Amino acid sequence: MSVLFSQDTACTLVVPCYNEAERLRAESYSSFLREQSAVSFLFVNDGSSDGTLGRLQSFCAEHPGRAAVLDVQPNGGKGEAVRRGMLHALATTPGAFTGFWDADLATPLDALADFLNVFQQEPAVDIIFGARVRLLGRHVSRKPVRHYAGRVFATAVSLSLGIPIYDTQCGAKLFRPTPLLHKVLAQPFESRWIFDVEILARSLAAWKRSGQKPGDKLYEMPLHTWVDVAGSKLRASDFSRSFTDLLKIRREYLRLLDTGSAGAAG
Repeated sequence: MSVLFSQDTACTLVVPCYNEAERLRAESYSSFLREQSAVSFLFVNDGSSDGTLGRLQSFCAEHPGRAAVLDVQPNGGKGEAVRRGMLHALATTPGAFTGFWDADLATPLDALADFLNVFQQEPAVDIIFGARVRLLGRHVSRKPVRHYAGRVFATAVSLSLGIPIYDTQCGAKLFRPTPLLHKVLAQPFESRWIFDVEILARSLAAWKRSGQKPGDKLYEMPLHTWVDVAGSKLRASDFSRSFTDLLKIRREYLRLLDTGSAGAAG
């Protein structure tokens, strides 16, 4: 694996897990830990009803100090698992970059090097979103229905928040450990699934109120590889519900811009 970022660049990846016992690719995580000495994993068991917790505990026992489990009961949804996991990571590894990565590794772990290199080269950037862009020379494989649904939703987000973002829902995101990040995560999210948009909205409101340009703070990383892994928990009803959630998020975003009184402001 070719890595450009410094091995001293500490990073904790939060991996939300709900009924992942059959899909968890333990060897891929182990191989990555052997190659990257400064990266650790925090697996969040989100009230799984299968053998996920046992598998995670066994894995972490094999990698002491490099992998840990946060057991959240009962199931609270992916957004809450990520929020609690990131707050835990920020508290236990202060100063380290933190982010979240889908457990199925649809985005390969070696993409993390590209994210960390951006942080080193662009000191103004605070948030990096992975983006599933089907460009020649890249290997982005998505089901057509999900691809076009994603384009419709991303367009709706762009119009709602006034920012031209390509992909809000990719499960690979990384954050600089800023005071604002703590504030963004302080309050639970409205949505179980499009919490990524809430993170974006809370951050945008704070940046705009402080006179910072969102285009300088947010970076979209076109992924070299992304493969749609079977077994997604996302259902058609979740896609429909996401537009209702988006309306709520937009209202809160406008309120934050107007008053600056909620968690992300300041």
